[in-house]
Amino acid sequence: YGDLVFSRKFMVYEELSAVGVAIKRSRDVAFINEKQSVDITVVPGRINVINPDQTIKTTIIQNNNLNTAIHNVKPQYTLGKELVYKYVKETAFWGGNEYLYFENKDLRAANSGIQFTRLLDLYNSYLFTNTSRKNRPYTYFPDINGNFVVTALDVSSVDIEADYAKVHFSLLSEELPGKKVYVYGNYNNYALEESNLMTYDPENGVYFVSMLLKQGFYNYKYVTVDSKGVLNEGDISGNFDETENSYKVLVYYRELGGRYDRIIGYNEGNSVNISN
Repeated sequence: YGDLVFSRKFMVYEELSAVGVAIKRSRDVAFINEKQSVDITVVPGRINVINPDQTIKTTIIQNNNLNTAIHNVKPQYTLGKELVYKYVKETAFWGGNEYLYFENKDLRAANSGIQFTRLLDLYNSYLFTNTSRKNRPYTYFPDINGNFVVTALDVSSVDIEADYAKVHFSLLSEELPGKKVYVYGNYNNYALEESNLMTYDPENGVYFVSMLLKQGFYNYKYVTVDSKGVLNEGDISGNFDETENSYKVLVYYRELGGRYDRIIGYNEGNSVNISN
């Protein structure tokens, strides 16, 4: 009694400005093949913005992942009534790679990404062993940008009838000294917890972990965290400018002398039409 079961963040915004979003290849030539930049224009239409350098700040979120969000970005310059963001580094994200996926909507059969199933105390879904993609060429295949969908066959109400299965993940890899490896995705709000921390098996040369997950279609990737707590999403998957990513832009406004922030603008962009 009184224990927190789950939490979910949400934002409330007022449509008081027009926000333009364009995804560009990195202007930093050192990372042109690995990063994506988010260009933004903000036109305050229904609010009188005074001194935007102090009153306006922007948050950019890639694939609904608050772990890697960029916060408190100020307008780079003003062009007429437009607030313009065309930074080289300040609004650049690592491109990452397309997410891996599996589907176990039928617990008795081996669906997409699943090598075999086994019924013990409950159904177990054993995924194909994955390998590092860091030093391989980029290959496009559709994903849902880290998200998941609960789904099940032969049920009338997925919300209450979808079952749980123990899902077994494995990654073929040499041991990575000084680093922890996690199974990463929006299935647990991109949390880095004991439940999705992988263990290394030196005899078989694999990292492995098992998790209890509801039936459905899941995106996931493998990430590392070093001894200083620094997350690296591309350490195993690699980073590519071609990767399809979604971006959300939130524009915050705090009037001079104000005590709270208001979200006065919001828009989304996608790197599927990335340009120079």
